[in-house]
Amino acid sequence: MREYNLTVSSPDGNIFCGNVVAVYARGIEGDLAILAGHAPFVTFLKPCEVRIEFNDLNEIKGKVDGGILSVSDNGVILQSSSFRMI
Repeated sequence: MREYNLTVSSPDGNIFCGNVVAVYARGIEGDLAILAGHAPFVTFLKPCEVRIEFNDLNEIKGKVDGGILSVSDNGVILQSSSFRMI
């Protein structure tokens, strides 16, 4: 699968920055799956579990207490006041 750059940041700094193939989260209007080539947009996130998938089929799971997800041609930025690994 095609990869894109994801940055996960909090007020304390960047938590993760690297290439991924998918991010799954819950926006204010429902569940989201962000793959490479997704149309640019910005949405607020509800408190939810975030799943980040890599090309080698590994994944990272974390919980956010809300935040902002922005998708652009340059990649995806997830900003939250907290990101706790689960």
